[in-house]
Amino acid sequence: MSSIVFKPFTGLSRSSAVPSPTTATALSKPVIKFHVSAAKTSPNLSNRNLRVAVIGGGPAGGSAAETLAKGGIETFLIERKLDNCKPCGGAIPLCMVDEFDLPLDIIDRRVTKMKMISPSNIAVDIGQTLKPHEYIGMVRREVFDAFLRDRAKDNGANVINGLFLKMDMPKRWDEPYVLHYTEYDGKKGAMGEKDTLEVDAVIGADGANSRVAKAINAGDYDYAIAFQERIKIPDDKMVYYENLAEMYVGDDVSPDFYGWVFPKCDHVAVGTGTVTHKSDIKKFQLATRNRAKDKILGGKIIRVEAHPIPEHPRPRRLSGRVALVGDAAGYVTKCSGEGIYFAAKSGRMCAEAIVEGSQHGKKMVDEGDLRKYLEKWDKRYWPTYKVLDVLQKVFYRSNPAREAFVEMCADEYVQKMTFDSYLYKTVAPGNPLEDLKLAVSTIGSLVRANALRKEMEKLNV
Repeated sequence: MSSIVFKPFTGLSRSSAVPSPTTATALSKPVIKFHVSAAKTSPNLSNRNLRVAVIGGGPAGGSAAETLAKGGIETFLIERKLDNCKPCGGAIPLCMVDEFDLPLDIIDRRVTKMKMISPSNIAVDIGQTLKPHEYIGMVRREVFDAFLRDRAKDNGANVINGLFLKMDMPKRWDEPYVLHYTEYDGKKGAMGEKDTLEVDAVIGADGANSRVAKAINAGDYDYAIAFQERIKIPDDKMVYYENLAEMYVGDDVSPDFYGWVFPKCDHVAVGTGTVTHKSDIKKFQLATRNRAKDKILGGKIIRVEAHPIPEHPRPRRLSGRVALVGDAAGYVTKCSGEGIYFAAKSGRMCAEAIVEGSQHGKKMVDEGDLRKYLEKWDKRYWPTYKVLDVLQKVFYRSNPAREAFVEMCADEYVQKMTFDSYLYKTVAPGNPLEDLKLAVSTIGSLVRANALRKEMEKLNV
């Protein structure tokens, strides 16, 4: 068994650091400019740069590793499944393309039209307010995640194909975290080889079943089961989904979420999810396929995927020099189930806090440095999560409420506000008069939905 170790911490010594080969490589590339705000009492590191491990190689882990490596941090990214195909709708907002400098060739489809389909199969067309250049990107996670990891590697991150097992906590502030993992490099057989790694800080980006979260006693959370089938459909039917995505709501497809048909490069992804009735997930998946059966007739299932999806942030997302990001932290929105953008954004924000706090890897960081990431995150995105939580509780509670939701989606003003907020991740300024009209319309829809629910309850007695 081999180990990776580093020189002991230097306390408050002021020895100047000697750039390592990794540092020299990182500094030769464009470096992100950060506002440096390390505490004056942070100890300098001697003859090395700060070392950080990122556990998990999805959007959160890949973005974190890239930012750390660009910022002068000696970075290790550990990911077990480098060809991972997470069951994910794969939708990304337009702003993410520029913000994360994504090449257009990793985007399979540019969705400019959506159909929201009610329990009674009333379809509402959504997308009429989009400008010519606006779209929702559709990606395959195995392509998208690999691109982010490769870019992190190109910027100096050490990518390890390994399974993280456990973490030994430091007993003192100047001791490292010792990570235990099994490495699979193709040379050591299918069983891999046990290894260890010592680092100054850890970013847990290892998903809903995060072992890093367990290591810091981050607490549990409710989670949904997402189930998805990739279906290769005839070319003439694929034309229908060229730039169109469908969302189905109803008790048949999910009691608390929605079913979807999202277009990919040469196939469609058909899926659903639920928190409350996990054991019935295959029944809901069959119902989703049946709702879309005429449009996917003749299709062949080429892949089946299932994965847990968090429903709310964990009680604890930070402990010492360990922070959680992405699904590990619980950053998936209710109602829409969006997670890719927020995973990548949280990974980047956490890494930026470490780079700033360490003065580009020259000083040790502490919990206060990492807490700045949480403070910025909560201030910027907490309202979004609360609003979508309320929407899910109001409109996903019964079929009549879902009918009201679909009816509301037909409103052009609703579409504009929704798309503007989703595509650019900003709260779009509203029109007071239109907001008042929307409020009246929403109340009317809910009143009708409640009346319909009561009538249906009478019929079921």
